[in-house]
Amino acid sequence: MFMCNQCGECCRRLEQSAVYAGLNRGDGVCRYLRGNICSIYKGRPLLCRVDECYEIYFKNQYNYEEYIKLNHEACDLLKREKGGI
Repeated sequence: MFMCNQCGECCRRLEQSAVYAGLNRGDGVCRYLRGNICSIYKGRPLLCRVDECYEIYFKNQYNYEEYIKLNHEACDLLKREKGGI
C-alpha cells in the first residue's frame, strides 16, 4: 500500500498533467484540497487512488514494488521542488 504523509504537494501541481485538468481549480491546486487534506477522500477519483490505479492501469507495465517506488520518487521530487526535503 502506498503510504502518503498528506503533505498535499501532489494536489498542488495539477497543471503538470493534463490528466488532472478537470480537478484543477485554475491555479494548479485541486478543487477538493482543504489544507493538506482531500475533502472527498473516500470518493476521490480513481487517478488519485495509487493502489487502485496500479491494478487498472499499470500492473502490466510494472511490478507492484517498482510502481510504488516510482510513486514515492515522484512524491519526493514534488517535496524537493517546494523545499520540503
